[in-house]
Amino acid sequence: MHTHGQVEQTRRLELLLGAEEASFEVIPAENDGLFLHRRLSATGADQIDIVKLDTALNEQWHGFLPVPKNYMMAGKRTHNSQLYLLFRAADFSRNDLELYSLNSALGQYTRYQIKSFIPIQVTEFQVTSDAALIGGYFNHVPLVIHFSFTAEKSKVLPGMLNESGDLNQVRTYPDGSFDVLICARNYLKQKTVWIKNYDAEGNLKANYPLQTEDRKSLLFGRSIKSFNQMQVVAGVYGNRNSEYSKGLFVTTIDPIGNQQTRYYNFADLENFFKYLKARRQNRIKNRIDRRKIKGKKIRFNYRFLVHELIPYNGQYILLGEAFYPRYITVDRTYYGGFFNPSFVNRGMVQNGRIFDGYFYTHAVVIGFEEDGKLVWDNSFEINDVRTFTLEQFVRLEPQEDRIALFYLFGNEIRSKIIQDNKVLEGKASDPIMTRFKSDVTKEKEATQNKLDYWYADYFYASGVQEILNWQEANVNPKRRVFFVNKLRYR
Repeated sequence: MHTHGQVEQTRRLELLLGAEEASFEVIPAENDGLFLHRRLSATGADQIDIVKLDTALNEQWHGFLPVPKNYMMAGKRTHNSQLYLLFRAADFSRNDLELYSLNSALGQYTRYQIKSFIPIQVTEFQVTSDAALIGGYFNHVPLVIHFSFTAEKSKVLPGMLNESGDLNQVRTYPDGSFDVLICARNYLKQKTVWIKNYDAEGNLKANYPLQTEDRKSLLFGRSIKSFNQMQVVAGVYGNRNSEYSKGLFVTTIDPIGNQQTRYYNFADLENFFKYLKARRQNRIKNRIDRRKIKGKKIRFNYRFLVHELIPYNGQYILLGEAFYPRYITVDRTYYGGFFNPSFVNRGMVQNGRIFDGYFYTHAVVIGFEEDGKLVWDNSFEINDVRTFTLEQFVRLEPQEDRIALFYLFGNEIRSKIIQDNKVLEGKASDPIMTRFKSDVTKEKEATQNKLDYWYADYFYASGVQEILNWQEANVNPKRRVFFVNKLRYR
């Protein structure tokens, strides 16, 4: 068994940018490579500038896609060697959506107009071989639009638009069927996760809630199906009327529909508090022990996002991240322009305080058996990360005898290697590899840099860097670049 490893950065692409030039975003296409895209303003229609790269980061083609000026990108996805880009009217002046399907090899595209009778705020976009699935909200009520590629017709999926709730996931399967998970109240007014199963044509086949205990609410769930047709849903639970998470739940559903749910309080996890400094960690552990001896309930409330649920070595792995929103108090006279109705309605101001972003504390990884029984747990401290939209930062690379955890902060890749509940290698940092040996990167724009999955065991890191190099001849001493680095853990 090997324990020592390192981040290998095997390839790098640099595209020079002007001082105010728009940067690119990346869409991974697995073995087909990567798509880079950005929006360019032009007279008449705007242009989506698209660059197609192979897995060696060589350019295969470069083209421009015209889109209406008042339409903004609402979703992007690759499927079966096609790139799908979804657009909606930025001001909701039109309900119809625009969908473009681009051929990965040549860049030829087909435009679809998706009829919608209601304005939808898009939060989810998935594609199957048969249809595009567009999820979101209308007046705080979740819904999913099914658009058939063959018939070129759209419909709101049956079983939707009944009540307010939260759209958790649209999970697709190879045969074209899919599940929609919605957090909403059941007939007893308890908050739980509803599973709605549809066939490839969007016909509703099953619609049922997860059963939950009397004083518990299921707040969020992710779903996966095993090879023997067992369905596993894992997520977070809380008190009946609370938005805070108290722990994790795992529900298993057999082909007949029988459910079994297990609950794991955060205090019951061996490594949940390892992100804290030793002294505070010990205080919490002692507090937990004292309350257990006295037979008292242990209450820890967190804001927690569940991102991934994947199979691993005959078990399942759940990956989630804990975070908290921060607000700052400012002088109203100095920030007078902020205190207007539109700013308040966006949730940026609460009780005279301005939203300062989401701060992440740590990622949690748990391993459990197919019946939901917890086997191990581990954690990974997240430092310095702030964002204004909730997104996933930590990624994992499951290997035969270990799991590598990564996230990108600024110009460095932070990693930790675990094996079940053991730490094989503590937190390490690797700088993003640049093109020349004497390059020095500035931190000015590094907050927008990203790290994400690509194909097989490869990841990519991307973003913008300002680089200085006064040492080497024939090298631009000061350059601003968009970069993509290909990497993996060995």
